[in-house]
Amino acid sequence: MPKRSSSTVLPLRSLNRALLERQLLLRRSTLSVEKTLQHLVGMQAQATNPPYFGLWTRLDGFQPEALSRLISRRRAVRIALMRSTIHLVTARDCLPLRTLLQPVLERALLTGSAYGRALEGMDISALVAFGRALVEEKPRPLIELGELLQERWPERDAKSLAYAIRNLVPLVQVPPRGLWGVGGQAASTTAESWLGGKASSELSLDELILRYLAAFGPASVKDVQTWSGLTRLREVIEELRPRLRTFRDEHGVELFDVPNAPLPEPEVPAPPRFLPDFDNVLLSHADRTRIISEEHRQAIATANGLFLSTFLVDGFVRGTWKLEQERERAALVISPFTALKKPERAALAEEGARLLAFAAPDARTPEVRFVPSK
Repeated sequence: MPKRSSSTVLPLRSLNRALLERQLLLRRSTLSVEKTLQHLVGMQAQATNPPYFGLWTRLDGFQPEALSRLISRRRAVRIALMRSTIHLVTARDCLPLRTLLQPVLERALLTGSAYGRALEGMDISALVAFGRALVEEKPRPLIELGELLQERWPERDAKSLAYAIRNLVPLVQVPPRGLWGVGGQAASTTAESWLGGKASSELSLDELILRYLAAFGPASVKDVQTWSGLTRLREVIEELRPRLRTFRDEHGVELFDVPNAPLPEPEVPAPPRFLPDFDNVLLSHADRTRIISEEHRQAIATANGLFLSTFLVDGFVRGTWKLEQERERAALVISPFTALKKPERAALAEEGARLLAFAAPDARTPEVRFVPSK
């Protein structure tokens, strides 16, 4: 591929197709679950099911047991990382990522946070040492951890004490949390005690940025910062410039990319895809118009800070979906933002039937139902 300079403009559809290709959304991949988590640099995972749906839509023949097995065998873990949110990552990535992203979690706790204000005047090192000992004694839910910490510091707010440990100590949520079809409260212990010898070597900031670009690029400095939560990355990326390709988007913003990463033609067909709520493909750029319009981005955000599950048509978000299950019945409810063409509707219905077969294999009356667009 010829070297392109920053004078090369990548139109919106080119950025869209590049993102879909790198996110394994143009065609299902035969990668293993573990290698997929490595490639994607983790998957956002506040709730149990979204990573399973995210892997199903990306991998050929994915079965939930494949991920549950990784979690049970301590080869994948759930831990607060990018943007101070819970992510599912490999054991190999867990501590190296947490070390690089620790400033993000400290800032989320101590800067402009009610939890941080409730800790003013405390000996934070003593709090961290005591909290670490409690969760290494046995995995504990945050509520229980907060109550035990408050016994030591009765004048302090229990929830703030617990969240201090969550953000200052690398806590992983242990099984059965995160297993397919299993409920229960999240309990946490330290990544070091849970992983033991499975913790791996360090990861440099340069390597982190290169991995982000391989999975989400081409991207701007602001995009990298939005994804990671880290700040002041321009100087770091400038140091990397000799190792990168550069482009511009249609607004003149400079974009960086790793060499030899795929750049599909803008008219490459993109099949319909169902994305779970909080999928990183929708959250990892400052300018998200490469996959969702600003109008539609506002439509998928709820008043309580959640993001609805979405579907893609021709590579762009065109609506939301949800599962409704009751006894032996299961319905996939598809809510388009605008009217769909007949071929689009038919392709979505076909893909939706496959999603239902994955999510509710025992349903005797599965149904794909479209809600009329407004």
